[in-house]
Amino acid sequence: MINKMQTKLYFLSLSIFIVLIDQFTKYLMFYNTKLFINKDFVLFKLDLVKNYGAAFNIFSGSRIFLSLISIFFSILIIYFIFRKNTLNAFDLYSYSFILGGTIGNGIDRVYKGFVVDFINLNIINFPVFNIADISINIGFIFLLYNIFKNNR
Repeated sequence: MINKMQTKLYFLSLSIFIVLIDQFTKYLMFYNTKLFINKDFVLFKLDLVKNYGAAFNIFSGSRIFLSLISIFFSILIIYFIFRKNTLNAFDLYSYSFILGGTIGNGIDRVYKGFVVDFINLNIINFPVFNIADISINIGFIFLLYNIFKNNR
């Protein structure tokens, strides 16, 4: 029982680590804009965008709705991590990455009213994003991979 709890705490710690990295990078960009803005790094450049919506700016201006969605899904994922005993390690990594990203963007929505985005790809025309967005996408890719792997 202790080993299972330690494992689940490890995955929760991974989510917290992702939140800390996300919030630190957003803090750096938001409060040091002049230092970092328009810095070019071959594949991407740093810009500052205040995103008042969700992915691709959908539901723009729906702060309360998006904040509630973030809180709801964060609680749901924490429940899955701690209460579902049928999850394998791959599922737990998936949920941990999604949870870290959801909490990271949720903190911005609740406290600032917008999400700080700052990574702008040079190689394709794509919306500006942040570490939390990357984490959520990694989690979804892991989930999709696991679904397809198990349905063979």
